[in-house]
Amino acid sequence: MLNKVIDTHQQSKEKCLVLSFHEVGIADISLVGGKNASLGEMIRLLTPKGVKVPTGFATTAEAYRYFIKAGGLETQLRDIFASLDVENIDSLRKCGRKARNLILQTPFPEELQKSIATAYKNLCSEYGPDIDVAVRSSATAEDLPDASFAGQQETYLNVHGLSAVLQACHKCFASIFTDRAISYRQLKGFDHFNVALSVGVQKMVRSDLAASGVMFSIDTESGFKDAVLITAAYGLGENVVQGAVNPDEYLVFKPTLKQGYRPILDKRLGTKEIKMVYDLGGSKLTKNIPVPPSQRQKFALDNDEILQLTHWACIIEEHYSQVRGTYTPMDIEWAKDGITNELFIVQARPETVQSQKLNNILRTYRLKNDTNISREKSLLVTGRSVGEMIGQGKAKIILDVHNLNLFEPGEVLVTNRTDPDWEPIMKKAGAIVTNSGGRTCHAAIIAREMGIPAIVGCGNATTVLKTGQDITVSCAEGETGKVYQGLLPYEVEEVKLEKLPRTQTKIMMNVGNPEEAFGLSAIPNDGVGLARMEFIIANHIKAHPLALINFDILEDKLAKSKIAELTKQYQDKPQFFVDRLAQGIGTIAAAFYPKPVIVRLSDFKSNEYANLLGGREFEPKEENPMLGWRGASRYYDERYRQGFALECQAMKRVRDEMGLTNVILMVPFCRTPEEGNRVLAEMAKNGLVKGENNLQVYVMCELPSNVQLADEFSQIFDGFSIGSNDLTQLTLGLDRDSGLIAHLFDERNEAVKRTIAKAITTVKLHGRKIGICGQAPSDYPEFARFLVQQGIDSISLNPDSVLKTLLKVAAVEQES
Repeated sequence: MLNKVIDTHQQSKEKCLVLSFHEVGIADISLVGGKNASLGEMIRLLTPKGVKVPTGFATTAEAYRYFIKAGGLETQLRDIFASLDVENIDSLRKCGRKARNLILQTPFPEELQKSIATAYKNLCSEYGPDIDVAVRSSATAEDLPDASFAGQQETYLNVHGLSAVLQACHKCFASIFTDRAISYRQLKGFDHFNVALSVGVQKMVRSDLAASGVMFSIDTESGFKDAVLITAAYGLGENVVQGAVNPDEYLVFKPTLKQGYRPILDKRLGTKEIKMVYDLGGSKLTKNIPVPPSQRQKFALDNDEILQLTHWACIIEEHYSQVRGTYTPMDIEWAKDGITNELFIVQARPETVQSQKLNNILRTYRLKNDTNISREKSLLVTGRSVGEMIGQGKAKIILDVHNLNLFEPGEVLVTNRTDPDWEPIMKKAGAIVTNSGGRTCHAAIIAREMGIPAIVGCGNATTVLKTGQDITVSCAEGETGKVYQGLLPYEVEEVKLEKLPRTQTKIMMNVGNPEEAFGLSAIPNDGVGLARMEFIIANHIKAHPLALINFDILEDKLAKSKIAELTKQYQDKPQFFVDRLAQGIGTIAAAFYPKPVIVRLSDFKSNEYANLLGGREFEPKEENPMLGWRGASRYYDERYRQGFALECQAMKRVRDEMGLTNVILMVPFCRTPEEGNRVLAEMAKNGLVKGENNLQVYVMCELPSNVQLADEFSQIFDGFSIGSNDLTQLTLGLDRDSGLIAHLFDERNEAVKRTIAKAITTVKLHGRKIGICGQAPSDYPEFARFLVQQGIDSISLNPDSVLKTLLKVAAVEQES
């Protein structure tokens, strides 16, 4: 009986011309399209969980079919499309224009007009007369898990008054036959006449007075599942979606957020040069105006708002995954109301790229090593990388959509930005490069879906690059995409992951660049055996910690001006160091969570510290910095103690505020047990107490004293990591920076092997863990064999050596 009642209710819904969002859910895509069905689903089922979604109503697919039938349009439309050649830009434009004109010239039936009028009046009775609404198209084939239909039909913002709402709905009906929608349907194999159009009419959020953007519940480039990526810019959200602005980007880690922590892994300031606002008293609904420079220098969202949106993204992802019975990452649009300061979700759809990828094959693109020397010289422009591939071809600069017919298949499209009108040529491109846009803009979404490498937000690509120029577009070097002069050689490696063996010896990775961490975590591994701070300090911070602490009294004027520019968002200059270091290490720790991530405290030598901005005022000139004031000896020294305190603050934030307790800290170049105790005491002064909150502290085993006194060091530290480079040079008494004796440097030397064997035996005898983080095991199969035979606990390798060494280790373990 209950089923009969439900069936009757569904049948009555199917005959309605208009339905309130409260009446529809995700099961009603065939009635109101993906966008509107999703809004109804969230209003009905996620509002009780705290997710705020503006209400409204939708015209149904039945309303569209009723309109087509009442106007006798199908035969005429079929006649128009009989001559369509979707590969021919002129044919596509001609057919599209005819179809749209036919629909616009056909008036809405009276019954449909009345239904829309009643629904709009109901909305006005709730919010006030002539309430402003967003009018959005929602095709019955859109927002499906394998096709995004991003922006295929039209959207109208700040629509108010019944006459304007009816006009916007009519334009939305016509937009089912935009050139881009026709082309996209053909590409995806959808029949033009089996797709109907629903129109969503939703209460506007006054983000023209605040900010808006897009968020994904997955890392869009690597497919890393545990991060939420949020983009934000001032004003209405169309500029972010269309790629008209370079937005702020925020990255948040989901697992520890759910545990109550505040794991904001990264915050990148966008230029946010323009914002879309209401055109009050003007001839248009909206207009773009410049953003004042002072506002552009601020983030559009505060930390609480970033975390609130991430919390909602998790709720939405979990709900849709449960409904669909499979993991479903989401693509979500949000807006902040500038009058009430409330956040709202205005759209949510399944993400369509990473969720469709096969996870059993690891495909890695890399530029060949022989191009390393020339790469820096041939770098032309940089931006935000989309995907992790490499593409190349002749550049073709096209600034006007009317010139798409000039584009040849295989060329690299270079333009200011793209919108759905560009899709007919985007699918033919070898790569795409744009001046503006972020990782959630139209160009990025479509490039990912089509499997085309793209770099967005370059700023100057259309002026630096020239039509006809051979270029290589690399998205395989982290979050920064790079365009190089010429066709650089590259390789693609494919590995079937299900065939890889598991080893008793832990196979870990050396990671320095946080931008690569999410992608690297897909390589089979047991965690990070060496996360280097030096890369983050040199590339992301760039300034000496003591120069930040003593910024006001710096004597080096040039360094001071560069630091001022770097830290212009910070009144408190040392906080810049803490924030950047915490974000960098936090990103690496999150990528491999909950596996262990061993973070080595800073190990610059004095000459390397001096090369940081402002560093020369604080560093001595040493004859042999390799054996001088480095590692542990700096941390408790009055001359560097304040700098070390900043490192400790950053690590405390990673563990205590972000909740990334998988971070193990490691002390480098610790000469004596007494020095080890002094370092632990200094760490404790700064809130890092060994054993508290499960904090483990390891020591690098890279000096003969570490081996000879391994029993004493075992009483102080929780574990050891053999640094084979320093241990080899100090065992053999040579300077590894000297070319004159480079031929003598060999980790396989019997003296070195006996030293390592003794270290492993002594450490294991005292119940501590010991690994190695040098390159020797991957360079020399016999050295890997030796380490396994000695019973080493873990081997940490550069990422490109992990898989081949894993196979070697598995073979050795099988023999024994």
